[in-house]
Amino acid sequence: MGKVDEARNLFDEMLHRDSFTWNSMINGYSQNGLIDEARALFDSFSGKNVRTWTAVVSGYAKSGRIEEARELFDMMPERNVVSWNAMISGYVHNRDFVKAKCLFSEMPERNVASWNTMLTGYSHCGQMDEACWLFEQMRERDLVSWMVMISGYVHTDEYDRGWKLFLRMHYNGLLPDQSIFVVTLSAITGLNDPFLIGTLRALSIKTSYEENVVVGTAILNAYSRTGRLNLACKFFENMPVRNEFSWSTMISAFSWSNRLEDAIAVYEMIPDPSLVSRTAMLTGYAQNGGIHEARRLFEEIPNPNVITWNAMVAGYAKNGMFDEATDMFSRMPERNSASWAALISAFAQSGQSEEALKMLSELHKSGMVPSDSMFTSALFACANIGALEMGRQLHSLTIKAGCQCNSYVGNGLISMYAKCRNLENVSQVFNTMRVRDTVSWNSLISGLSQNNMLDDARSIFEKMPRRDVVSWTAMISAYAQTGQGHLAFELFFDMMASGVKPNSSTVTGLLVTCGSLGARKLGRQIHSLIFKLGLDADVFVGNSLVTMYYKCGCKDGFWVFDEMYEFDIVTWNAILIGCAQNGFGKEAVDIFEKMKADGVLPNQISFLGILCACSHAGLVNEGCSYFNSMKDYGVVPLEGHYACMVDLLGRAGHLHEAEELIENMPIEPDSVVWAALLGGCRIHQNVELGRKVAERLFQLEPQKTGNYVLLSNIYASLGMWEEVEEVRKLMRDRGVAKEPGISWIQIKNKLLSFVNGDKSQDHIEEVYATLKEFYGRLREVGYVPDTNFVLHDVEEEQKENALLYHSEKLAIGYGLLNTPHGTSIQIMKNLRICGDCHSFTKFLSKVTQREIVIRDGNRFHHFQDGSCSCGDYW
Repeated sequence: MGKVDEARNLFDEMLHRDSFTWNSMINGYSQNGLIDEARALFDSFSGKNVRTWTAVVSGYAKSGRIEEARELFDMMPERNVVSWNAMISGYVHNRDFVKAKCLFSEMPERNVASWNTMLTGYSHCGQMDEACWLFEQMRERDLVSWMVMISGYVHTDEYDRGWKLFLRMHYNGLLPDQSIFVVTLSAITGLNDPFLIGTLRALSIKTSYEENVVVGTAILNAYSRTGRLNLACKFFENMPVRNEFSWSTMISAFSWSNRLEDAIAVYEMIPDPSLVSRTAMLTGYAQNGGIHEARRLFEEIPNPNVITWNAMVAGYAKNGMFDEATDMFSRMPERNSASWAALISAFAQSGQSEEALKMLSELHKSGMVPSDSMFTSALFACANIGALEMGRQLHSLTIKAGCQCNSYVGNGLISMYAKCRNLENVSQVFNTMRVRDTVSWNSLISGLSQNNMLDDARSIFEKMPRRDVVSWTAMISAYAQTGQGHLAFELFFDMMASGVKPNSSTVTGLLVTCGSLGARKLGRQIHSLIFKLGLDADVFVGNSLVTMYYKCGCKDGFWVFDEMYEFDIVTWNAILIGCAQNGFGKEAVDIFEKMKADGVLPNQISFLGILCACSHAGLVNEGCSYFNSMKDYGVVPLEGHYACMVDLLGRAGHLHEAEELIENMPIEPDSVVWAALLGGCRIHQNVELGRKVAERLFQLEPQKTGNYVLLSNIYASLGMWEEVEEVRKLMRDRGVAKEPGISWIQIKNKLLSFVNGDKSQDHIEEVYATLKEFYGRLREVGYVPDTNFVLHDVEEEQKENALLYHSEKLAIGYGLLNTPHGTSIQIMKNLRICGDCHSFTKFLSKVTQREIVIRDGNRFHHFQDGSCSCGDYW
């Protein structure tokens, strides 16, 4: 502004001024945003010509005062093509494309700049189909025309169309200039194709542009952005000239690849670090956890610009230091759109969705228009908290701001509406998107899957023009999460056949399926594939492997844990829960103590795992101690923790202490807590307390079969058959049906199911004969049938026969006949294993010298050499 004042002083001192002098001064005011000063000088100038009028029209338009620009334009005594272009450019700049198009159609003559102005407007708005149509109508094109079109395709993520247009330009005999090289390299970066980078690099050598530092830096940036860091290093080393952007690009490349030491080495090579390279190094520190080093470097910069301030705000936010980020933001001498975007994005990504939306509201009230990235972050925040109405308002605002055509914004709208379960708008947004990239299709598939519309999701998947690993993974995960494991694996095999390489999310989805199905062999095959894919170091994959093995009743979860390179809290919790499920109580205690020794603070899930493990192993003292220590870690016990404690005390026979714990709970006990106490009453045959607890459960869950069965079992174990009949009558009156016991075994990829007294399976007579044979052999070594688990008033011999044909015994007998001697047998059962079957299987494991694993409705039982992992405490 000081130079404009100096120019005015010089202008005022001039004795003779011609029209050129007046026009220069008026144009200087207009170009520097001083439109009122320009207008005052314009009004005092009697010798106005078309250039004078055009300068003020252009000034009004650039200042956003488009109506005043048009008023002055209409008053012009004469106009040339430059005047028309200035007015059209004003409309384009202010996003009024309707009036721009009307004025363009009224032009008496047009030059290539007129056409380029309209192309620029359409491109900036993402309306590339309209831009393409206009481009094809042009009789004459210059390099700017081609550059605007290629840049527009890059802006809308249509990288392939941008590259093809460049090839067309090249085949037409036009040589690219610096700007076209740079924008085309951006298109190639989007395509992630290093071969094309080499192709364009060869052309830059032929046209003597490779030594151009701007083009060279763009090539360097393309190599680093596509993950070809080695090629980027070689290119950087051979660059004849480097500028501040070359150095900063290399620093950023190393930083993004977590090679901070290499980034520092490059920084230290710079003869005189500029503000740009210092900002790049500062960002590198922040990205790699060195926020204090970043702050030190920031303090050393004498006059940091807004980009440097933004880097510090983003750095603090990335490291979870939101108070410091907010403080830095409030102290900024000036802010731009990126300043707001950095903080809004940080809040949204860290789960502070309300804060993100509050900041966006503040920005909008200040008169600024949110950018594409801000809209995307805000929509993500709305999706996180289900803020549908706010999401709709943002949708309207994106249309007003002309951002709805941006693919990131469109994809954000699809995800937001899907998570808010507004499927009508999901389809509407997708169908109206001018540009649908693979992410758009993936967002639609995920949205439909989240709303249990798997058939529609699969239909969209089949229609996709191109699928990436995310597309396949979204569909595979959808099937896995809805229990359709066979479809998940079918699709996975199709994915492998199509040549798409699975990522960590793909294999974790498959591991979830293996765990749900208890498919240990299949899980081990996926584990082998993980090694081949080089995903074994991924902590997310490691956690899923631990969980899968424990859900399959396999001790390999310990081995995976021991081999993992790094742990997070999810890892520790996975192994604690796994120990609890499999009856490894003492191992769980060791793991929990090691976790604390390593400085990892247990959370609610950690305590749930260790308390459940103590409950299943009868570790009363340890369980009570851990429960009492929860307050030391600031963890408030929830219903699940109380249920574990009631279960622990109830199993150990401390029924009145368990009842007292429930009565003193600071929160209302739920049905799970009461059911745990009823289970203890069943074990210790406490009919008085059991009846009282059951009555409470009948009120809370009148249709829950298990509560009636537990009470009936208490009565039956004490020979109270009239009371048993009363419970059965109550069930009939209330329409409650007892769930039949079903057991499954998988033999050679075939899953077979058995029910009590089953006679429908092939070779069932052989199974019966095998069980009778072992029945006699086991009696000889001490097995005595426990007829207390027959809940009918019949003769003792009939009770023994009924026990022999329980579903888990039938499944085991089938396994003995159809698997090689000495191999492990794995059974799944929907209900809790009965005491007699538990005793029978212990003896059978010793006589047959086999490991037998039974996964019942509560946990795993590992039977081996005459004992069970639960220690007869379940």
